[in-house]
Amino acid sequence: MGMSDNPNVKAVKLYCAKCEDIYNPKSSRHATIDGAYFGTSFQNILFQVYPALIPKKSEKRYEPKIYGFKVHAAAALMRWQDLRKEEMKERLRKLKIDDGFEDDGDDDEGESEFDEDADGQDMEIGDVPQL
Repeated sequence: MGMSDNPNVKAVKLYCAKCEDIYNPKSSRHATIDGAYFGTSFQNILFQVYPALIPKKSEKRYEPKIYGFKVHAAAALMRWQDLRKEEMKERLRKLKIDDGFEDDGDDDEGESEFDEDADGQDMEIGDVPQL
């Protein structure tokens, strides 16, 4: 997608429909492509013409792991983000607005209300870790 409709302003960017974010392409070939060729509304028009291409939003989040073990600081941050997301979804439910998330079921089995941080101290779910 382009960041500007005017030629020679910005190079092309990559749009992820799943996470709804814009990324700089890794390949240096993309740096020479002018974003104005696609325009700022390319992805919007694409999804209006082909609505089947719109990916479903998922409740699952990426969990960073090293050799199968969760990275703790990121895990605590993810729990905090999940709590904020649940609060947002609750506000949308109260306003009777569709939140757009598909239900993946409950994967919270075995999780307790308290976890230990890196220092061995108890943390409640939703506490932001001190890095």
